[in-house]
Amino acid sequence: MTESDKITHQPDFFTDLKRELGDVWKALANGWSQSGVSLRNGLRRVRDARLDYVLMPIGGSLPERAAPPRSFIERQLPLPPPPLSMQVINGRLQAIADADNVKGVVFLFQGFGAGLATLQNLHRSLTRLRENGKEVIVYTPVLDIASYYVASAANRIIVPPSTQFDVLGLRMEAMFLKDALAQVGVEMDVIQISPYKTAYNMFGEATITAEQQEQLTWLLEDRFDEMTATMANGRSLSQETFQALIDQAPFFPDEALKAGLIDDIAYEDELAYLLVKEIEAEVEAEEAGEEKAASLPLGGTEGGQERPKAKLVPWPQASGMLLEKVRKKQRPFIGVVSLEGTIMMGSSTNPPIDLPIPFIGGTTAGEITLRQQLRAAEKMDNMAALIFHVDSGGGSALASDIIGREIERISQKKPVLVYMGNAAASGGYYVSAYAKHIMAQTGTITGSIGVISGRISTKGLFEKLHVNQVNLQRGARAGLYQESNPMTDDERQVFWDSILQSYVKFKEVVANGRSLPYDELDPICEGRVWTGRQAVDLKLVDSTGDFVDAIRKAAELGGMETDDAFRISVVNIDEGNGRYAQPKPFETINPTDEASRTLSEIVRLLFGENIAALKGQPLMIMPFDIHF
Repeated sequence: MTESDKITHQPDFFTDLKRELGDVWKALANGWSQSGVSLRNGLRRVRDARLDYVLMPIGGSLPERAAPPRSFIERQLPLPPPPLSMQVINGRLQAIADADNVKGVVFLFQGFGAGLATLQNLHRSLTRLRENGKEVIVYTPVLDIASYYVASAANRIIVPPSTQFDVLGLRMEAMFLKDALAQVGVEMDVIQISPYKTAYNMFGEATITAEQQEQLTWLLEDRFDEMTATMANGRSLSQETFQALIDQAPFFPDEALKAGLIDDIAYEDELAYLLVKEIEAEVEAEEAGEEKAASLPLGGTEGGQERPKAKLVPWPQASGMLLEKVRKKQRPFIGVVSLEGTIMMGSSTNPPIDLPIPFIGGTTAGEITLRQQLRAAEKMDNMAALIFHVDSGGGSALASDIIGREIERISQKKPVLVYMGNAAASGGYYVSAYAKHIMAQTGTITGSIGVISGRISTKGLFEKLHVNQVNLQRGARAGLYQESNPMTDDERQVFWDSILQSYVKFKEVVANGRSLPYDELDPICEGRVWTGRQAVDLKLVDSTGDFVDAIRKAAELGGMETDDAFRISVVNIDEGNGRYAQPKPFETINPTDEASRTLSEIVRLLFGENIAALKGQPLMIMPFDIHF
């Protein structure tokens, strides 16, 4: 045997040994897991752990992934519990779907503050539970469009007598401040790659432009069509009939019941009586007897005896009663890295509580933090594929490019699936383009492939305030990003050259990542914004689905078993979550004199979270947010 033969033979031996030991360990782990499930199920059967419905309150913002564990200091503070996540909800519903000793779930809606894509995810979760043979009941005191959209996936919708059907359609508003700002001596110079890149129209235009109205219209129409079709289908109505009912809304509960929009009217304390399982003898009861029983209050008695009640068990107690299903473990797993919020240079910030106070700020996705997380994922040998969860309207072009480079690198070694949340637009799309597969919801806002920049002119305001500002500088363009005067022709050209270069780079990334002809991109780019459903047709997105669908697709790409007999392990990769680094105070980024600080705070309020920190930079940012 030659020396070269020894070199090539040794790695094969150790590789085979490692694989054989792994197979032995997997067999032992699966055997141990199966024994544990059998033991727990046996004990539950002995105790006759039977229940009719699991009670599950649900509401709020419903973030896709569970928040990382809170730090020691955060645990000492009187903070509210973390919001209920779709990750937790889907885990619970899978356990219920697996259990043979439960009939279904009663969801107690508590109001939603989530985007359409998140509502679609929850709708899909309820539909999947029904597909697994479980009954889905929704009890909701609110029937706005968000709650009703999700509720339309249920077998039955129950409301209290005082509820009003308030599904009134969709409405968009656009506000323009150019003329108002001019009254106080403030104006904004905007450099945009095309009229469709409308992120700064609020400040640079006196009213809506034809291009902004065009894309707002197509977004509104596509969302309205998808939502009404889904709700109508859930209620076994035609879309035309349902849209006609919307035009006649609001309705009182009895009117909604007559129209087939809801199924029952009852208070929450009456649910156990309303949902009781009817035994065969009661089904065959005489009509007079049925009428007598129906005339009694839901919580009443008959013949001195309490009426039968369904067994409704809250999730904390029900989780220990459900029969489990055995699934084989797999050594490979799916990793998840999340990018949420405005894309910025530096470390991410993620406040422990969402405060709607503009001066405090909100969630940012820092390139330092994302690089740490992505590089940690890259080193994980057993990671079969990576899901890059993106929920961002964009931000800094530079930070987007740095993060996008990490995705490009990893995708050359392991499959990367991008799952888009409520928005993955502009910079949020840039970081997604190199993935092997992009999945979104039909209601996701994406695209906005374009670049914009701008500078606030405060000269008129300073004159009104009698503020005399003296600047000393060396270098003809030293004040390019801080100058309070309107742009000169030379400065405007500098800004244009900068965003044009960024736009060319953006299109190159899209062309290479999506295998699309570069010369044919402008009609779907230039800042245009699309829904996920439209993006599929434009080949900017590969498929639609929820995060459970994304996990299964990523497992397929990674060569994992996806049969229901196997468990797909999913790991949130939180290394380098940025908690060790605090964001710079706002005052250190902007001028230090009192008048300028005051103005900068006004700009920050007007522009939204963290945009003032991006002043003067080429931005890949979505032009608007859409809320219900």
